[in-house]
Amino acid sequence: MTLPARLTACLAARQGLKIIAGLQTFAPERVRHVCNAAVAGGADLVDVAVDPQLVRLARSCGVTTVCVSAVEPERFPAVVAAGADLVEIGNFDCFYDQGRDFTGAEVLELTQRSRALLADVPLSVTVPHRLPLSEQQRLAEQLVAAGADLIQTEGGTSSQPRSAGIQGLIEKAVPTLAAAHAISRTVRVPVLCASGLSAVTAPMAIAAGAAAVGVGRAVNRLEDPLAMVAVVRSLRQALTAGAAPTVDSPIRC
Repeated sequence: MTLPARLTACLAARQGLKIIAGLQTFAPERVRHVCNAAVAGGADLVDVAVDPQLVRLARSCGVTTVCVSAVEPERFPAVVAAGADLVEIGNFDCFYDQGRDFTGAEVLELTQRSRALLADVPLSVTVPHRLPLSEQQRLAEQLVAAGADLIQTEGGTSSQPRSAGIQGLIEKAVPTLAAAHAISRTVRVPVLCASGLSAVTAPMAIAAGAAAVGVGRAVNRLEDPLAMVAVVRSLRQALTAGAAPTVDSPIRC
């Protein structure tokens, strides 16, 4: 599968930055603020909800690579027709508060349905963090075999930091960092580490084996557009300064 050229380049450099507007965020003005902040702050791609209007909105804001996330594969063709560059199953964080979990079998089935519908569109799939780490690794292998071009990790919603400040930020990121470390050594496709990350922990994700990071709530929950830009810029600077190949794992892209 051919990924967009810009995305391929940032994954190869292992400095990719995805800003997530939110799988359940359909308010155009909210999405516009996130997209504008992503562009101004130097993000490589923006992840929006499954709505053709939001894809076109992202393009109008200058977003060069648009990802669309959903858990209903049948909705993907319409957003691809509207100009989405890639589609993603997940991120599942927003569903956990609703009491909904995703099994490995369910995610695999969603992947198979997505690939059957869109044979030539790049596909990213999130591995549910509530699975034991060994099961996350096995599922990642199955997802790649089923046609996933990227694997995304998560885990921020299950982490309960006990400390304030920098230590708390690190504690928050531990589940997704652990998954990125394990999965990046299991599959030979790029791994995107998301959920619970900050400018402090984004470089740790790269060191753990990720080719890119995804950040949502740290940006999309802010009310001030200038504050959104500041967060994205801090993430961009952290990745540019801190990204480097891991010692025991080659660059994957």
